[in-house]
Amino acid sequence: MASNILFLPFRRTHSTSLSEAIRQYISSKYDQHPDMFASDLETIDKLRNEAINVLEPQSSGIRKITAWAAQLVWISGKFPIDIGVDFVWYPALGYNTQKPSLSRPSGENCSREALIHEATAPQNNLRFELANILYNLASLYSQLAFSLNRTNSEGLRSACNYFCQAAGVISYLKDHVIPEMRSLPPEDMDAMTLESLEQLMLAQAQECFWQKAVMDGLKDASIAKLAAMVSDYYSTAGDFAVKSDSISSEWIHHMTAKHHHFAAAAQYRAACDCLEKRRYGEEVARLRDSQSCVNEALKEARWLNKVVLGDLHGLRNRVVEHLKRAEKDNDIIYLNPVPPKSELKLLDRANMATIKVPMEISDPISMLGERGHLGKPLFAKLVPYSVHVAASIYVERRDRLVNHSIIEELEGLNIKLHELLQSLNLPGSLQALERPLGLPPGLVAHAEEIRQQDGLNRLYRSMEDITKLKASDRGTYNEGLSILQQEAAEDDRARAKYGTDRWTRPRSREAAEKLWSQADEVDGYLKSAQSSDQLVEGKLKAQEQMLRLLAGINRDLEDFVPSSRRTNVTPKVEREAAALRTCLNEISRLESSRRKKVEAVKQKAKADDINPIILKEAGRLEREYPMQKIEPAHFENLFEQRLQLYEPDLELVSEEREKQDDLVTKLQEANANFVVAKKGDSSSKEREQALQKLENAYYKYKEIVSNLDVGRKFYNDLAKIVSRFRDECKGFAYQRRNEAEQLQNDITTGLSALSLSSHRDNLQQQLKKQQDQPASAVPSGFKLAPTAEPVAAPSPNHPRPIPPGSMPGMWTPNMPIKFGDPGSGPTAPNTGLGGTGVSSQSTGKSTRTPWDPKRGIQFG
Repeated sequence: MASNILFLPFRRTHSTSLSEAIRQYISSKYDQHPDMFASDLETIDKLRNEAINVLEPQSSGIRKITAWAAQLVWISGKFPIDIGVDFVWYPALGYNTQKPSLSRPSGENCSREALIHEATAPQNNLRFELANILYNLASLYSQLAFSLNRTNSEGLRSACNYFCQAAGVISYLKDHVIPEMRSLPPEDMDAMTLESLEQLMLAQAQECFWQKAVMDGLKDASIAKLAAMVSDYYSTAGDFAVKSDSISSEWIHHMTAKHHHFAAAAQYRAACDCLEKRRYGEEVARLRDSQSCVNEALKEARWLNKVVLGDLHGLRNRVVEHLKRAEKDNDIIYLNPVPPKSELKLLDRANMATIKVPMEISDPISMLGERGHLGKPLFAKLVPYSVHVAASIYVERRDRLVNHSIIEELEGLNIKLHELLQSLNLPGSLQALERPLGLPPGLVAHAEEIRQQDGLNRLYRSMEDITKLKASDRGTYNEGLSILQQEAAEDDRARAKYGTDRWTRPRSREAAEKLWSQADEVDGYLKSAQSSDQLVEGKLKAQEQMLRLLAGINRDLEDFVPSSRRTNVTPKVEREAAALRTCLNEISRLESSRRKKVEAVKQKAKADDINPIILKEAGRLEREYPMQKIEPAHFENLFEQRLQLYEPDLELVSEEREKQDDLVTKLQEANANFVVAKKGDSSSKEREQALQKLENAYYKYKEIVSNLDVGRKFYNDLAKIVSRFRDECKGFAYQRRNEAEQLQNDITTGLSALSLSSHRDNLQQQLKKQQDQPASAVPSGFKLAPTAEPVAAPSPNHPRPIPPGSMPGMWTPNMPIKFGDPGSGPTAPNTGLGGTGVSSQSTGKSTRTPWDPKRGIQFG
């Protein structure tokens, strides 16, 4: 359909399974199983298919494209851009819109055609996918504007907004996405093309506003400013289009004609304004310039569609008509000089078209979430193993800082305070004076607290739990240590069997130095923990009797605490007792405040989730350094910055220490005055001691509870360490056994070859020794050939005549074996065939008897 504006066509692609590539990447690079993300893997292909099938100008397509674009930005922080999928996209502009090239040449001296091929080739690049998706979003905005009814104000307003958003998407694509592709952009997304398209969208947005201004009847001067700005946008778009290899000549002619068209329209409206202001000479000059601009636009007529051409003819007719009238009026009536074009004031511009980057594109991550406009982020729980390690390192450092440098310091201050109170016999001495009969309210409250917590039984149950945890940790540790020791023993036996010359691999302690060091370290932990456990058990045994009293009924407490006789309290004693009570109350408030602060620090540490920050940093590292493996060391600066959150709490410890020092000084002074004031009164001595024992038992109870909580946490944490230690020992032993089997096979093969060689050498030596023996040593009747060569393999010999000159009666290897014949031939030797053909050498006579087959063959 012909129109006076242009829209961007969609880029086309094929369906591609991104989920399979992501599944393989998760399996190989992450410490999580891909099946954990089955839903996300299914969703990611669905989102892409929905986005690439948006090929009609419908507003519902905006969300489909922006949702997929947002997910692409999100997963770029999880995966490298070369995830392993070749994205095939067909250009929308230019002359290569039917098929993409499949070759990707490299090198600096590539031809222009080669670079075009490379730019249109399939790319294993998530940023390439994002660039094409954003291009299609800009196309969708432009087509939505094109499809609107622009004959009313509402349609023009919406079209202007769509064109501005299209320009914003192209601007974002040009400035933020293409530079991060790390490869050549597609041929219709080079800098010149995108700049031209951006200016074209702004020109058409400004044109819509100009059209609305005309429709609303604004003043001619305002309309002239708007038209001049439209002309400028088209001029800039055309200038960049000429430098582009993808924008067709038809579009370039369209932009050129539009540039002259709106220059003419601007001068026409300015002339109308001059007529209204009675500047008749300038009116004529501007109408002439307008006519000149229209004529320049009509030079492009052969490449323009009928709608644009009709607009130009309509403008030209109006300009010609007004020019005739203006020249006639000025020549006859007004006689104003007509200034040349060079003296005309340049028209002002009113720019109403601005680049609008949708929030879904400029900040897509903020639009993702459980209730986000673009849906929940995919693979949100996918964490690289190095990030797991980094997070655990931070948690360990944070807990060490919080527990050791803050909580333990504050609790240590409390312990010192109670030790001081115990040494001063407080608050027992004061309670005995203030309440000589019955039980002090504070003591009753402490006893009730222990009863509600099932105090003594609770302590014993905790100790049993800790004993089980300790036994489990010790068993796991012993299992790993046993594996190491067994492997070391196997290695030592093999080394003793084959010798150090052949068994050349490192000893176990050298090969697993880290594991043996870890074994010693864990053993040290267990021994230290055992010592601490015994210390806690000693505390419990020492206070068991008092705790039983506190956990019992009040009657038992009353029986244990003796009453003191009432004495007259002097005003001085009463005054000093009041001062001492004030100090003790301040101490109670200080302890209560510390408990709240300790709890606040614990809650702060518990809520300190660094995973999102680490994931964000890991995503940045993956994007900026895709070829570099992420290591926990990369997060050191992040850890330091994060731990700065606890600086105020560290300062709090120093403040608490100063407060306590001041309070201790006041307490010691008040107690000294109190002791001096009541000096000589021993009526409540036994009551003071009993109350103090119970108070000390209560604080020991609190201390033991804290110690047991620490112990339980220690053994739970240690369980993870020893489990990892055992697993690493198993892996090491398995690897060493495979290595040992290979080494044994190599040694056995070498020994076999050496044995065969040694056996062959021994045979040759024995043969040589036999050949070197003297003739006297040769048995009678045999003669060895005088040769030093090794004995050759036997070969079949045919019967040959006895060589002349042989000694009668002597058999040689060349002679055949003959059975006895009484009438012919020489005397046969002792052939061992039967027992009758025997040559008697002692008498020199030979007796020969025919062989009887029935008697068989006998040897010897």
